[in-house]
Order: sequence, then C-alpha cells, then structure tokens
Amino acid sequence: QQVRKRLWIDIYFAVIVAALFAVFAAHRGLAPLRRVTATARNLSADGLGERLAERSAPSEVRALVVAFNGMLERLESSFRRLADFSADIAHELRTPVSNLMTQTAVALSHARSPEEYREVLASNMEEYEHIARMVSDMLFLAQAENGVLPRSLEAVNLADEARALIDFYEALAEEKEVRIVLAGEASVTGDRLMIRRALSNLLSNALRHSGSGSLVEISITAEAGLATLAVTNHGDTIPSDQLSQIFERFHRASPERYRHGEGAGLGLAITRSIVETHGGRIEVTSDAGVTTFTLHLPLAPAAASASVTET
Repeated sequence: QQVRKRLWIDIYFAVIVAALFAVFAAHRGLAPLRRVTATARNLSADGLGERLAERSAPSEVRALVVAFNGMLERLESSFRRLADFSADIAHELRTPVSNLMTQTAVALSHARSPEEYREVLASNMEEYEHIARMVSDMLFLAQAENGVLPRSLEAVNLADEARALIDFYEALAEEKEVRIVLAGEASVTGDRLMIRRALSNLLSNALRHSGSGSLVEISITAEAGLATLAVTNHGDTIPSDQLSQIFERFHRASPERYRHGEGAGLGLAITRSIVETHGGRIEVTSDAGVTTFTLHLPLAPAAASASVTET
C-alpha cells in the first residue's frame, strides 16, 4: 500500500511537472508567433520598416518569419511607390490646372470679343488634351502593373512596324533635318498596337533629342530566340547616374533633355511596361552624345526555330 501510494504521488508529480514543462515549452516556442502578431497589430502606413529577427526564430517558424518579412518589404515598397506617384502626379497636374485657372480668370476679368473668347477656349483645350493624355497614360501603366492589359497575340514584323512609324514621323524628321535609317528584320509574337506604341515612344524620343542634321538608326537583329531592336540617336548625353531611373514615371534625365520634351515623362515607363508584358526587357546606354535604347523580345515561334537552325 505504501509503495502504491508513493507510486501514485510520483505519477501525479510527474504529470504536473510534464504539464508545466509543456506549457513553458509551448510558450517559448510560440514566442516568434507572438512577435509576428504584435508586429502585425502595430502595422500602419507610416511604420512598415519594422522587421522580425530571422536568426533568433526556431527552425519550425523561420519560414513564416521570412515570408512575413518579405511581405512587409513588398508592402513598404508599394506604399513608397504610391506616395512617390501621388506626389509626382500632383506636381504634373498642378501646371496645366494652374494655366487653366489663370487663363480663365484673365478671360473673365473684363468683357471680350467672341474671337478672344475662342482663343482662350482653344488654349484651354490644349491643356485639357495634355491632362487627358496624362490620365490615359497613368491608366495604361496601372493596368500593366496589375496584369489586366487586354493583349491579343499575333505575329508582328518589327521592320514593317518601324517603316510605318518612319513614314508617320517623316515630317518631324524633315523639320529637324534628321535622317532615319532602318536595317534588319525580325518577327515577334504579341499585341501589334502595344508593340507599335513602344516603338513609337522610342522613335519620337530619339527625334526630339537628336541634334539638327544628325542620324537616327533603327537596327533589328534576331539571334538565340530573341529579337533585338536598337534605336540610336545623336544628341544630349544622359548622365550616367540617371540611367537607372530613366524608365521611372515622370522622370526626365536632365534639364537639357527636358527642354526638348513635351510629354509628362511617362513614355519610357509605358515602353518598359509593354516590353515586360511581352516577356522582354529594355536597356539604355548613353555616352559621348550617342544614346541607344535596346529592346529584347522573344522571337515568334517560326522565327525562333529558323534562328536556332541557322545557329
């Protein structure tokens, strides 16, 4: 009876100790989850820079901590881009809106003739068109970033699209005494209108920033399953510290290049979005007055097979 009694006491004691140890182990083991909960509870748009310590987390929850930190980093980056975008668009819209208000106030300051009112309305119309283009471009970029752009797939001959654009910009080229030359040919698969818009942005950009009497070269090659289209112009050099930002929204590389531009600084951002939507990439180099934008796009299946065969 004494042995039985002592045995039961020892069992009860062991159960209590085991339960306390289990509670302690669970409490200690779940500490990283409590830190995740506390961090999530304190999250706000102004405090997304906080991160959890990955090294101190147990191996069982380390993957969760890494994923949580990655989510915080993506959120912080998205909020930063949103804040920058809001500031940029406010800055860009301020000028045309201010012009509209000033012109309207001047027109209303005293009675004018019908012809004078028509001139004011025509001037205001230009500002409205500028705002409409900006809003349209921003909507395009938003759709591209969210992957909701309507895109039809067809074979697109880059040389044919380039020739059509050369004809379209012929008047502007003659006005600036710039000659456009085209060499090479390749076909890709994608949306014809989107690809033409990307090429148009590059060609108009090259013409605006080319010196009088210079040459704009469009070179197309096909190799290793990729179509490469390069647009080269001779004019202002883009500073090296600006090359990494040239495709950002509303970014202009320098006051000199801004002087030649009439857009809002969205053309190159749209071009990059179009190229990336088609599974390609875009690069830029600028040195000694020679600037080259290069597109790399996957070749159309038939063209890709022919390229591999030739190689």
